[in-house]
Amino acid sequence: MKRPRKLAVVLSHPTQYYSPWFRWLAAHADISLRVFYLWDFGITRQRDPQFETPIQWDVDLLSGYEWELVPNSARDPGTHHFSGLTNPTLLNRLAKWGPDVILIFGYKWWSLLRVIGYARFRGIPLLFRGDSHFLGRGQPSWFKRAALRLLYAQFSAFLVVGSANGDYFRTLGVPEKKLTFCPHSVDANLFNPTVSDYARRAAQLRVSLNLQQARCVVLFAGKFTAAKQPCELLEAFIAVAPPDAAIVFVGDGPEREKLQRRSAESTAQVRFLPFANQSEMPVRYMLADIFALPSRGHYETWGLAVNEAMHMGLVPLVSDRVGCQRDLVEPDVTGWVFQSDNPDDLRDKLRSALTVDIEPLRQRSAQRIAGYTYAQSTAGLLRALRLLGEETALA
Repeated sequence: MKRPRKLAVVLSHPTQYYSPWFRWLAAHADISLRVFYLWDFGITRQRDPQFETPIQWDVDLLSGYEWELVPNSARDPGTHHFSGLTNPTLLNRLAKWGPDVILIFGYKWWSLLRVIGYARFRGIPLLFRGDSHFLGRGQPSWFKRAALRLLYAQFSAFLVVGSANGDYFRTLGVPEKKLTFCPHSVDANLFNPTVSDYARRAAQLRVSLNLQQARCVVLFAGKFTAAKQPCELLEAFIAVAPPDAAIVFVGDGPEREKLQRRSAESTAQVRFLPFANQSEMPVRYMLADIFALPSRGHYETWGLAVNEAMHMGLVPLVSDRVGCQRDLVEPDVTGWVFQSDNPDDLRDKLRSALTVDIEPLRQRSAQRIAGYTYAQSTAGLLRALRLLGEETALA
């Protein structure tokens, strides 16, 4: 019997989004999987500079699949600079395991560029999964386009997470035959609104926030930074919200003091909750009706919190800079999309969200997100591996 293909995944650090997917892969896919982590963020307590608080995820990130933590010799470990992932023994560890295919997520760090060179030298097919797009920024300079075309030519296949991401790769010269849809997804077992304990705890949280009479609750959850526009969202809410609507801000960051000062000046129902760890987020989502992600920054390449919120029954309101909006947020069907640099449009869309009959949108939102699970992501990965196998057989 033919042995399972050996797939090496090289990833910066364990995350609450990918670790459950790796566990799913190990349990459901006929492949031999090992993940090589280059940094211990998420499994050790470390300070997040944007949340302005120490973070260690409280969900299981390491069980159910093979992994190893490759020693990182960087003086300042992390993904915030090129040398933050410097792992001298990585190539030896890969060679010892002997993968048939290598999957990497990104390329902007020293160790990952070494992996690309290693795979090309050894003739090992490379898979790439990223979620970059050109929304709100236009195409890069000719020099950067040329450099990216050269880089992406080193890969045998690409796992495309959504429409904007696919257009990004096509613009940079990646042929269609190398693109395989592999949707961004989250742990639907954790973000499951039918868990009875969630409803009970969400009801208790509403009482503690004095929101039991609120007809509609808007939720913002994330880092309180200018690029995510929490202050602009608050101003829009104060301007258009009816008396029986409320907004809850979950998180922390440099904009907190400004948000609290402005909310104290208004009569609107505004509440604040501290940063919530991953296991707490389903209850936070469940106390609300609308999830807002109003980012104007170019880094919001997808917005996996939108997936989480939609699984929990919320309807999304997002800016046109959020990468998932073309796939998940169909205007007035599964949610609302506003122009990120237009405060009037944000107010108009928020007014619609606060006054419409939201139940039909909830149902359509739930139907849309049902196609974005680990099962669909796994199917996309296996499709790409099959195509690689067919090409190898023909070579």
